[in-house]
Amino acid sequence: MQIIDADAHANEDVLAWTALNEKRPGWIGAGQSGGKWVAEIEGKLFPIQEGPGCGVAIGASSNPAAEAGAADVHQRLADMDAEGIDVQVLYGGLIIGVSTLSDAGLAADICEAYNDWLIDDLCAADPDRLKAVAAVPIQDVPRAIAEMQRAMAGGAVGITIPPVLGDTNLDDPSVLPFFEAAADLGAALGVHSAPGMNVPLPAAGRFSNYAQVHALSFPVDQMVAFTALAMGGVLDGLPGLRVAFLESGVGWVPYFLDRVGEHREKLPHLVPEMKSDPRDYLERGQCFFSFEAEESLLEVAVDRLGADSFVWASDYPHWDADFPGCTAEAKELAEPLGGEVATKLLGGNAARLYGLR
Repeated sequence: MQIIDADAHANEDVLAWTALNEKRPGWIGAGQSGGKWVAEIEGKLFPIQEGPGCGVAIGASSNPAAEAGAADVHQRLADMDAEGIDVQVLYGGLIIGVSTLSDAGLAADICEAYNDWLIDDLCAADPDRLKAVAAVPIQDVPRAIAEMQRAMAGGAVGITIPPVLGDTNLDDPSVLPFFEAAADLGAALGVHSAPGMNVPLPAAGRFSNYAQVHALSFPVDQMVAFTALAMGGVLDGLPGLRVAFLESGVGWVPYFLDRVGEHREKLPHLVPEMKSDPRDYLERGQCFFSFEAEESLLEVAVDRLGADSFVWASDYPHWDADFPGCTAEAKELAEPLGGEVATKLLGGNAARLYGLR
């Protein structure tokens, strides 16, 4: 059984981005939020430490047991060995906020520097086991397409996108050329957000307590993204597009797919571009959803929707990663569903999502 961690994280080393630092000196600075020093770009703070939609507290973002591996790629690989993880697919942290920058040229330069560092530096330590998910300046679709093409040619296995683009939803016609290009390239898209990164939070922005923000932000963000892509016709218009909805568990998926399907059935005149039942997207291999090692509703989701659309993710090295022992927990969760199902959940589905076969 191949074990693929479908959503782990790399902590950006901006000091290593020498070309960007020379091209745009002072592009990143430091500012205070909630009495803590955080990154500052374009006058925006990342992550915001207080107020509506606040992010994780600085100093508490990582699982202490994983901090060494977060900083040292060789320790990361040793941690993977200890866990029995064959492949880790790496998303970023600070880079999640790049879609909120008003200067699209700066955003493009940051994405290029980040992607080169992730692919050519971090993942190059063991390219068979470490796979990069690139970032693009999606607020500027032509630039985003160009960077996606460049990064995929350089070895990325997917592209991270936010659940919303400011006041614009993902089904906006202005964004469609990006999705068309992704489908043509066969690039997996990972919908990934995080509170405190200046990405609008449709529900969690009402709260200033991080526990409330975190509990609500990820699932609602993913529901918003799924609503746009499904009911807005993007998935039906591009049947080859593959999208992963990340870090929100899978308990919401059977409920929300049923709900969206009911609205298509009873209000078809309002969603004319939605040609399929939501389950069709799963059967066509278009939609994937990540679960973590403590996902108590995994069996329910598999029973309702089958086993082909769920991928395991550790969220290493973040505070909620069940490390050490995350792989053992995931196996304990999946193996009672049967060996064939467990093989899909713990690696096979992720291989299809990211084109790793």
